Amino acid sequence: MKHFTHIVVMISLALSATLIADAGVIALAAKKEAPARYIVVQRAVDGDTLKLASGERVRLIGVDTPEVHESVKLYRDARRSNQDIKAIQALGKKASDFTKKLVEGKPVRLEFDVEKKDRYGRLLAYVYLQDGTFVNAEIIRQGYANVMTIPPNVKYQDMFLKLYREAREARRGLWKE
Repeated sequence: MKHFTHIVVMISLALSATLIADAGVIALAAKKEAPARYIVVQRAVDGDTLKLASGERVRLIGVDTPEVHESVKLYRDARRSNQDIKAIQALGKKASDFTKKLVEGKPVRLEFDVEKKDRYGRLLAYVYLQDGTFVNAEIIRQGYANVMTIPPNVKYQDMFLKLYREAREARRGLWKE
């Protein structure tokens, strides 16, 4: 009987070691896929630029919304489009308000393309909400932005162009007028 008890104890120890080893393998497998890292959007600076809780600014890749703030780009856009500066700023405010409602105070995940920063030191990123909403695409899909492709960051260019055309045809967002 003593011998039998000794065997049962050894089998139990072996099974425990196997379970621990299996748990270790599971834990290692889970570590290979790093969990998504989220950071809160402190505010939307305008329709295509965000300020994160870390203080970093993010320029949304592929998205170009009308200007709200006085800038060289505002005057350039007015000349190119033959639109009044106030009209462009009004459209910019609509785009900015849409982006604010979409992301302000919410955790987001950043995805980078070839270049991580622009010449102004802003992060260049594709942005996702925790529910999976692709922010860059949603702004374009809802009609609040033009597509702006600057190589080499072209990963979603085709998708953005398709969404832009659909928004214009459906007269969504800024294209209502």
